[in-house]
Amino acid sequence: MPAGDRIRLTGRLVHAARALSLLPARERLAGCARGRGGDRRAPAYIVSVVTSRQAEPPADAVPVQRHPDAPAPGTVLPSHYTHCFGCGTVEHGLHIATVAGDGVDVTATFEVTRHHQGAPGIAHGGLLAAAMDEILGMLGFLAGISCVTARLETDFRRPVPVASTLHLRARADGVSGRRMYVSGEGRLGSPDGPVAVQARAVFVRVGLEHFTGHGNAAELAAAAADPAANSWLRSTRVSP
Repeated sequence: MPAGDRIRLTGRLVHAARALSLLPARERLAGCARGRGGDRRAPAYIVSVVTSRQAEPPADAVPVQRHPDAPAPGTVLPSHYTHCFGCGTVEHGLHIATVAGDGVDVTATFEVTRHHQGAPGIAHGGLLAAAMDEILGMLGFLAGISCVTARLETDFRRPVPVASTLHLRARADGVSGRRMYVSGEGRLGSPDGPVAVQARAVFVRVGLEHFTGHGNAAELAAAAADPAANSWLRSTRVSP
């Protein structure tokens, strides 16, 4: 195929993919069926479904125990760092405030603003994944574990409009060695609203040296100068 034809074909595929991403899942599947069924006026959508079990607890996982010093149920957990994009006070961040549950579980809300959109009027999928990563990571506060994301699997069930509220919930599913397995979801409009996003993740226990050994030197110096802004520093010392 000549180079010019390959470029034009690639452009058409990108355009079709962008258009497809704006369609509800039911219409995407219907389009796939029409294309294969012989209706040549309909595009033959290619739908790929990937199922992964890598973020599910293994057979040897045990329940995650709530740490004796964990915040009481109903407590709003502190931002682990004031400059965190997820839970800090940075401009146009997610500003997620997480509330401790009765066990090793948490809830939060995410107010979707125009600064969070990808397609016009719809939240960017990457920011929805970031919101899930934020609330899943907060489970470490209740388990008394300093941990970082090793794997995050996100399923997007429906578009999340700008100016909507996403109600988030997460729980710890098990722990095996240094790995904590967690899951959660985000629902539109209310805690029992339709599911818009689901996630599973694996968090790995780390020590303070993970941050001091890999972080930007200037940012580390600024953080050390303001210990009150860094609850992550305190949490690393609670970790057994």
